[in-house]
Amino acid sequence: MTTTHFFGDTAVLLGRSMRHVTRSVDTIITTAITPIALMLLFVYVFGGAIQTGTDNYVNYLMPGIMLIAIASGIAYTAFRLFTDLQSGIFERFHSMPIARSSVLWAHVVTSLVANLLTLVIIVLVGLLMGFRTAASPMAWLGVVGILALFTLALTWLAVIAGLTAKTVDGASGFSYPLIFLPFISSAFVPTETMPGPVRWFAENQPVTSIVNTIQNLFAGQSAGNEIWIALAWCVGILVIAYILAMATYRRKIA
Repeated sequence: MTTTHFFGDTAVLLGRSMRHVTRSVDTIITTAITPIALMLLFVYVFGGAIQTGTDNYVNYLMPGIMLIAIASGIAYTAFRLFTDLQSGIFERFHSMPIARSSVLWAHVVTSLVANLLTLVIIVLVGLLMGFRTAASPMAWLGVVGILALFTLALTWLAVIAGLTAKTVDGASGFSYPLIFLPFISSAFVPTETMPGPVRWFAENQPVTSIVNTIQNLFAGQSAGNEIWIALAWCVGILVIAYILAMATYRRKIA
């Protein structure tokens, strides 16, 4: 199977998946509107009572809202995979002369594209709410890179859930803890304000290092060691999730 064949097959299947995304209104509402509603709630209702040491709370909040949007969005990757498996479409694809791995990669790339569109919408709404950044073009590239890597890592986790779930709720429900993680991190308040055990957990889970890195890049500051910790978390999760997902996929199609 040639590389050209793989990319061509993946592109065709990507188009199919993206059509499903654009035709699903509830997907767009859940992945874009819900994080925006959270941003409105925290900025205009809770923001005045939360002390973060910054003058602009929406600037502080933006990275956490982005990560919540991604965690919410990847649930649909698991859902679409589960639906394809149950409908028998995987068997139909595998009976055709296409690269077998392109079936999975189409879902993965769809997740990346769909989440990128969601993040763009969130940033645009944030700008209307007063979000401002001193980030240079290189800093923006760093932000996009970290968000893409985080999305890719969680997407492969979603692939595992989609391939192994027994029900629709099981396929998408795995994302709930991931959506909750930003709330126990530095995304909404500094970790220094948290009690001992909660603070320890918040400071040693992946979301905090990713949030801190993006906050520093948005502020035009050096990311320091946080960026290496964030990258280590993302790459580690990605590698483990990819290996497990491919092993699960091979068992499914054997």
